Amino acid sequence: MNIKNDTVYLDCFSGISGDMLLGALLDAGLPTDLLQDELAKLDLEPFDFAVSRRMVQAVSATSVGITSSTAQRLRTLGDIKVVLEKSRLETGTIERSLRVFQRLAEAEAKIHDKPVEKIHFHEVGALDTIIDIVGTVAGLQLLGIKRLYCSPLPLGRGFVRCAHGNLPLPAPAVCEILKDIPVYGVEADRELVTPTGAALVAELADGFGPLPPMSLAATGYGAGDWPGTEDRPNLLRLMIGRGNGVAEAQQVEIIETNLDDWSPEGFPLICRRLFDKKALDVSLNTIQMKKGRPGFCLQVICHPQDSRELKDTILTETTAIGLRFRTEQRLTLPREKVLVSTRWGEVAAKKVQTPGGSKIYPEYEACRIVAEKYNIPLDRVYREIVSRSENSC
Repeated sequence: MNIKNDTVYLDCFSGISGDMLLGALLDAGLPTDLLQDELAKLDLEPFDFAVSRRMVQAVSATSVGITSSTAQRLRTLGDIKVVLEKSRLETGTIERSLRVFQRLAEAEAKIHDKPVEKIHFHEVGALDTIIDIVGTVAGLQLLGIKRLYCSPLPLGRGFVRCAHGNLPLPAPAVCEILKDIPVYGVEADRELVTPTGAALVAELADGFGPLPPMSLAATGYGAGDWPGTEDRPNLLRLMIGRGNGVAEAQQVEIIETNLDDWSPEGFPLICRRLFDKKALDVSLNTIQMKKGRPGFCLQVICHPQDSRELKDTILTETTAIGLRFRTEQRLTLPREKVLVSTRWGEVAAKKVQTPGGSKIYPEYEACRIVAEKYNIPLDRVYREIVSRSENSC
């Protein structure tokens, strides 16, 4: 396998489920025998892992079926934790799988008003759930995937029958899991996003939005358990490639609030705390508010899935009693960290690929350390790095 292909994009035009994601990974090149070797490291009841080809509206796709001749066991989160920790899987696979199960259990517990430890995974079948989640996490690891992005998710309507009777679609657990994740409604009386599919993308995706810049290497299609309609074939498209140097999601959330009764002395502290909670950028701008009072506009840029904690931080650390937020698209240039040789040794900088060629930008903190160590002007360090970079090009 080509370890350079480190990026996956999930095109969920018909939603997502655990078996569709597993089928798409296999269709895109994940070797079935290697995946089965990983699943064999689990101490589970005997099961049949069937992989087949299916034509869905003239598109060849992979379908995965999991069956067992033994009675279905209803496992709790604690039971699943024991199964995973006793397995021979890699530590990273165990930890990521457990985080997915944790999301599922917390959502079901809130919906049914039960303690997390009392929740059984009977809604989707305990065995199916384990295989789908562990298989997906292990499959991504086998393919060397470092970043996963996902399209906004379509949500159908109607009802779905489960152990508790008929529940409205989207399923309550799906709505709970997909908080702060972009979704949209479609005219489909079907369950398009299952709880397992929702939990997988909520935990594993680095961002949601359009296809990120990447050199496409392979495409796979995972088929669901019904063919879909002429307008919407029931397929999940998975695209694998090499990321073109841009690690960030291209869809971000902008959070803003205006403050006229807050001391800006607290900005350095709240700025640090916001960055600790995964803010991408934080800024404070002076504005003139009502009645001529001077004030400030605090703005935070973040990934949509990280916005909830950031909003809580702003409301806790400032005098704000309300926030504005919106989703925007952005364009970022590919860049990488480099070391530039100077008379004071190697200094960290970033190399940015622009439409007109590459440029080297000094990193403030690295330059500050050099300036203080050698008692020289900061600007001198900046000019040295730029000069050395230009001469080396």
